[in-house]
Order: sequence, then C-alpha cells, then structure tokens
Amino acid sequence: MTVALTIAGSDPSGGAGLQADVKTFHQHGVYATTVVTLLTVQNTRAVTDVRVLDPDFVIAQLEAVLNDIPPAAAKTGALGDCEVIRSLARAAQRFRFPLIVDPVMISKHGHPLIEESAVEAVINELLPTAYLVTPNRLEASRLCGIEVNSRATMLAAADAIRKLGAANVLIKGGEIEGRSLELLRTADGTCWLESERLETRSSHGSGCVFAAALTARIALGQDLQAAATGAKAFVASAIRSAPGLGKGIGPVNMMVPPFPDPARPA
Repeated sequence: MTVALTIAGSDPSGGAGLQADVKTFHQHGVYATTVVTLLTVQNTRAVTDVRVLDPDFVIAQLEAVLNDIPPAAAKTGALGDCEVIRSLARAAQRFRFPLIVDPVMISKHGHPLIEESAVEAVINELLPTAYLVTPNRLEASRLCGIEVNSRATMLAAADAIRKLGAANVLIKGGEIEGRSLELLRTADGTCWLESERLETRSSHGSGCVFAAALTARIALGQDLQAAATGAKAFVASAIRSAPGLGKGIGPVNMMVPPFPDPARPA
C-alpha cells in the first residue's frame, strides 16, 4: 500500500489541517501517517487559540514514523514557529522522498497560524528542501514580496520563489481575471490550470485538500502536471458538493471520488 505523510496542525472541526489531509489521502487510496505540529481551538466560525508543540516532540514523531512506515511522499501544513520549522528543515535534508510544502500562514478566518518571525525560516531553510511549494496568492506575496493579482505577477512570483530554492512552485491564485486560476511553474515550463470561479461559503480547508491531493497523487507516481490537474478537479468537485456543515465558513466534501483515477499514473 502506498503511504503518504502529513506534517501539520490539528483542526478539531475536521475541515482543514491534518484531519483534512488524512481524509484526502484515504480517498485517493493512500495510507496516511501523521506528525502533529500544533493544536488549534477552532470551528467553522473562528480560530480562538493555537498551541505549538515542542520541536523535539515533533521530530520524535517524525522519526518514529520514518523508521517504521516510510512514505512515498510527504507534505507540510501549519508549522507554528521558528524552532519547529528549523528542526523540520534539518530533518528534510535527509528525506529520500519528495516534500510538498504548503506554507500555511493564515486561516480562512484571518487568524495567523505562523509567527511573523518564522516566515524567514520558511524562506531560508524550508523552501530549499521542497520538491514543490503550494502557496496561495497571499502567501506567495509574503514569500517573495511581489503582489500577486494577475497572470503576469503570478508568473513573476513563481520564478522568484523558485530562486529561493524550491524545485517547483504551484501558486493557488484563487480568483484572477474572473476565473479560478492556478499556475504550475517547473524547470521544464509553465502550466496554467483554469476553471470557472465557484461562489461558495464552503471553502474551509480547500487549500489543505488541494495540497494533500497533490501529495497523494505524487506518492502514487503521477507526474506534476497530471497530479496538479487531478488535484484541482478533486477540490472543485469537493466544493460543489460541500455538505453545508457549520455556521461559518464550512468544509468541502472530502468524500467525493478522485478523478481521473490516481491509481493509474498519467
């Protein structure tokens, strides 16, 4: 059985973080292992508290998993502070599998999930270990200093982030020029992923689900373009069929079937 690892924070409402990653991995037929980095008090309406775990405890979890059930790919989510990020970056230098870095910085409710001082640790230490980094446009702007609001600025930001050391970059642009737009930028070229913009109040965790679907598909052997295309389709389907849970920004439906079939590498 193919294994994928998520290194992320906990969302007790189940819509984002490692809970969303586990659901997405399993829906893709991939066995999920987890390393918990931080705990949150949150639901669909707000994040009211965040507790970052001790970095030694985070790394102990990581070593326990890697020594027994090594993954075919791994992803990061919310990491919390400089110490956790730096400890993870040192460990990631020895990874024998691709690491997908989702630089989660702000929740859908606008609550910061990473200390401001930790952003520099992401830029200088974690990004150089990444096979793929998947920022949304606000995170991309914070990483490289370029305001992302058009195709041209998405491309400029992706190139700037690759120069920081990430091998490949996928910017989740959200609504750009009236369309839902993502940009995959690699050493081999550029791929634009475009679709209609979905109006919804159920988008909690959509970025986590996108990155988790990418990670699962990469673990299963798909190339980056096929993985990105399939992940985008999965998220769109999950948003369209969102269950309407909660009184705020609700979760997407992670129980939709993945398509195209990720078990058959494209």
